[in-house]
Amino acid sequence: MKIKDVMTREVDVVDPATMLAEVSRRMRDEDIGVLPVGEGDSLVGVITDRDIVVRAIAEGKDPTETAVREAMSEKVLYCFEDQSTVEIAANMSEKQIRRLPVVNRDKRLVGIVSLGDLATGGANREAGAALGEISKPRH
Repeated sequence: MKIKDVMTREVDVVDPATMLAEVSRRMRDEDIGVLPVGEGDSLVGVITDRDIVVRAIAEGKDPTETAVREAMSEKVLYCFEDQSTVEIAANMSEKQIRRLPVVNRDKRLVGIVSLGDLATGGANREAGAALGEISKPRH
C-alpha cells in the first residue's frame, strides 16, 4: 500500500509570520497538532502544538506577539506519496515522529500522514510497531 492511499489530503499551510495564538486556535478548532509552514510555494518548516508549548510558552513568550517562525521546527522531514506504508512506518519509528508532510516527486505538498492514518488505512501492524518504537524513551 502507498502513502497516497492513506494520507490526509486536506492540509492547511501556515505563513511563518502568523502569530502563535492564531495557530493555536486553528489547531484547537480543527483538532490537529501540526501545521506545515510555507513561504511562497516552499515548505520551510512545521509547527506543532509541542513546539508552541516548549519553544514559546515555556520560555515566557507571548503567543499574541510571537510569530510561528520563532517556534517552528525548521528541519522538515517528509515522505513521497508513492512510498510504501511499510517503509514510512519504519522511518517514522526510527526517527520517533508521529506525522510527516507528504510531497509529490516535484516536492510540492500534497498531504500529511500520521500514525493514525497508517492505523486506519490498513497498515495496522506497521503503525503499531512504529508507535511502540516512537514511544520508547531515548537516552
